[in-house]
Amino acid sequence: MRHRIAVVGSGPGGLTFARVLHRHGHPVTVLERDPSPDARPPGGTLDLHEGLGQLAMEKAGLLMEFLALSRPEGQAMRILDTDGTLLRDWRPRPDERANPEIDRKQLRDLLLGPLDVQWGRGVTQVTPGTGDGVLVHFADGRQETFDLVVGADGAWSRVRPAVSPETPQYTGVTAMETSLDDVDTRHPDLARMVGEGSMAVYGVNRNLVAQRNSGGHVKVYAQFRAPLDWHAHLDLSDAEAVRSSLLCLYEGWAPAVLELLRQGAAFAHRPLYVLPVSHTWSHVPGVTLLGDAAHLMPPLGAGANLAMLEGAELAEAIAAGPADLDATVRAFEERMWARAQKWAKITTAGLERLVSPDPAAALAVFEEVQPS
Repeated sequence: MRHRIAVVGSGPGGLTFARVLHRHGHPVTVLERDPSPDARPPGGTLDLHEGLGQLAMEKAGLLMEFLALSRPEGQAMRILDTDGTLLRDWRPRPDERANPEIDRKQLRDLLLGPLDVQWGRGVTQVTPGTGDGVLVHFADGRQETFDLVVGADGAWSRVRPAVSPETPQYTGVTAMETSLDDVDTRHPDLARMVGEGSMAVYGVNRNLVAQRNSGGHVKVYAQFRAPLDWHAHLDLSDAEAVRSSLLCLYEGWAPAVLELLRQGAAFAHRPLYVLPVSHTWSHVPGVTLLGDAAHLMPPLGAGANLAMLEGAELAEAIAAGPADLDATVRAFEERMWARAQKWAKITTAGLERLVSPDPAAALAVFEEVQPS
């Protein structure tokens, strides 16, 4: 029996779920609100962990392709003091493959492969228990029925309300993102300061992180504690006004470090939200969640990895062919909740230390996670 299955969202988790099902010959419908793959910027780089994201790629039959595209050198990490002093300069061994980096676009294109994604299919609501399955409502007024709908549609999931009343809550930490292109040619001093991977500077209740992507592109993130309406006096579309505000916020930091903000292009406002650490729900037949839709947590390297492994595991369990699809999904949710709660605790505590009144706490986090 072939179940009618839809996954909402074409992020890493949703695509991994679909790709593993496809590998096992099971049809799946991928529903994505964006009108095309390139409708918006794909985001920065991701590090796929051994035992998490890399295991998911193996289950999808794509591990070798991932390793060929990934950047092991991107695991490098430099820590600077606010006065520009280099505190730590960790570089991976040539054979280090614990957390190699890959651009989100490269990962997405790799996962898309042969999948038939229905672009421009914005889901507005999911109604379970309709007799013939789960009813999916679309922005264009149409409806479609499936036996299982998997919500992999991120922080502001339209599928989540079908199983849980929880909504994301602001952490008190905001990020402003900017970027630099062709950094090795146009900004060689900044390129040397960032290194081959990431660079971080930690101050009181704020930090500045620069992260290399491929092709000489560098993403810069200014993270700081502030009320959600901290920008009420600003026009966030005015890059120069945002730049000036950030330079005031980071006043006194080394000029070389602040050059990352001075040379950045447009700024994107990204307040950090989370779901409760122990977020679970009473099982609803025909609907489940994975990734940020299920367990939104601080962006400290776990979210995409968990989403991908969850997608792969759920797809494998379905493809194994037990007659009781509902029992398969229930068992998946129990496993997901236990693992996600562990990582939610780790990342929540990590954010508290990385954006804290004591910059030494952030340096201690780095010491704990880097291999010897």
